[in-house]
This record gives sequence, structure tokens and C-alpha cells, in this order.
Amino acid sequence: MLNLSITAIISFMIPMIVMIITTMLSKKSINDREKSSPFECGFDPKSSARMPFSLRFFLIAVIFLIFDVEIALILPIVIIMKTSNIMMWTMSTMFFIVVLISGLYHEWNQGALQWAE
Repeated sequence: MLNLSITAIISFMIPMIVMIITTMLSKKSINDREKSSPFECGFDPKSSARMPFSLRFFLIAVIFLIFDVEIALILPIVIIMKTSNIMMWTMSTMFFIVVLISGLYHEWNQGALQWAE
């Protein structure tokens, strides 16, 4: 029991010490306007270095990733068709596809799939 408590204390203290040391070492000492601005051959920047981020593009990318993962989940369904009960396989496959199509319909109905307004 004593060995377990010593191990628990050590496993808690080592990460805490590392986090405290990295916090103290990572502090910036001086915030300078010139150092925080983008470098353009010594000239003042003409415009902001940060480009505006399109929220519509982000939404389309997330929807693509979600449907891409779901397509990857559909692919093994064909492989397990031969080894599973055909009625259960059909019901679960149809349920999965209905959920996919209803999600697609919801996104289409909300207007999330329209690129330009």
C-alpha cells in the first residue's frame, strides 16, 4: 500500500514540476511592435498578414469529413454480408443509410451545402 501511494505521488509530482518549469521558461520578456509584425524586407506591412477565414468553407469541410468517415464505415458492410444474418444485415444497413440520407437532407434544408449565396 505504501509503495502504491509513493508511486502515485511521484507520478503526480513529475508532470507538475515539468509543467511549472516549462511555464516559467516560455514567458516572453519583451513585446515589441517590430518583432510581432510580419517581416517584409524592412518596410511597414501594406495589409494585415492574416487572411479572413471563410466560415462557409469550414462548414463544407466538416460536412465532407463527416460523410467521408461514414462512407468508410459503409465499405465493410459488403464484406460482412456473407457471414451475417441477411435479415439483420439488411435492417442495420438500411437504418444506417436512412440516417445518412436524413442528415444530408437536413444539411441541404438548412442551406449548408450552398457554396455561394
